[in-house]
Amino acid sequence: MVNGHEDVACQAKKEGLAFTKESNCFTEITDTVRLAKIADTLCSPNMIGRLSQVGDRWIYSACLGLALDLAEQEQSGFQYEYSVFQTEYSRNLLFMRGGELEQIVQGVIDRTRRVLEVKTLKTILGVKKRPTRRQGYQAPRCEIVVERPTYDPTVFRLQFGKLTVKLYTKGEHVLRIEVVVHTTHELRCGRALAKFSVIIARRPGLVNRFLNVLRGVDVVSISDAQWETLPLASQVGQTRVGGVDLNKPRMRAVIEAVIALAPAPAGFSSSDLASKVPAASHTIYTPRQAAYDLKKLRGKQVVGKIGTSRRYETVPEGLQAVAALLVLRDKVIKPVLAGAGKPRRGPKPKQQSAIDAHYETIQAEMRNLFQTIGIAA
Repeated sequence: MVNGHEDVACQAKKEGLAFTKESNCFTEITDTVRLAKIADTLCSPNMIGRLSQVGDRWIYSACLGLALDLAEQEQSGFQYEYSVFQTEYSRNLLFMRGGELEQIVQGVIDRTRRVLEVKTLKTILGVKKRPTRRQGYQAPRCEIVVERPTYDPTVFRLQFGKLTVKLYTKGEHVLRIEVVVHTTHELRCGRALAKFSVIIARRPGLVNRFLNVLRGVDVVSISDAQWETLPLASQVGQTRVGGVDLNKPRMRAVIEAVIALAPAPAGFSSSDLASKVPAASHTIYTPRQAAYDLKKLRGKQVVGKIGTSRRYETVPEGLQAVAALLVLRDKVIKPVLAGAGKPRRGPKPKQQSAIDAHYETIQAEMRNLFQTIGIAA
């Protein structure tokens, strides 16, 4: 096992860099640029030769030497080949105040845990081809875990099969985003040591995809122009297609499925969309209908094609817009209208959440507004 943090720390000491390190996390760095250059050497192709030398020095002297001496080893011509079995990658965010860190993390979890369901999260680190079932095969675990261990970090873990992404607090001031590839076979790029640079280069993309999905469903936004033009027809090439009307149950189910498929590394196809929509709408939905709905979303710049293939990916601004529409409908318009015409009677609850207090205030003001403009709620 090779620990990149320890290697970087040893190289930094040789270079005379001053830093503070807690466990496997750099918390204080005097020269971040120089330390980053040292860390980048772990990703270079030259690292393959260094790892091979370390493996040879250990296995031929400490292991194979127990059976054969050096002369017998050379005479046999026996040689080991190495492969990468598991790899981890983390990104740390440092906070000045632990209270601010806790507030941000808890806010993100509260706003996203309902939207990021198991059926959504299992595609975040999905692969294009599912593993085949074989004797002794155990189905991949698909789970979300929000837990508080005894040492009190907040852990938000997403797992699909042999790939895991975690967002958790480390100590008092560190927020860590970590990806664990339990077996590099899941990356579909080879696992031989010669592929080490390719494997290392794939890991930041997994973390970025996880963070982009979190941002898309946590920080939602939609402009006035999008609100007005989404239900209108649009043009895709030479074809005129309908608009995106969120009042229709089918389109709402399609948008929810698109958000679920957004994190898929290889994008998604119309068949993928067709297989997800029935789970949300409990109706029959064919790939042909999915292809037409995707064309409507392409016309509104919500999704786009990946090159010349038949696979699609979400546009970042489009993901935020459709997520905003769902939030406005489910968490603003419906609950406010539901309580605007029904004032509560009796004493207020002793313990009331901040959201409930906001709803009560908005509903009271909406009742006054309805009376002024003459709307019967």
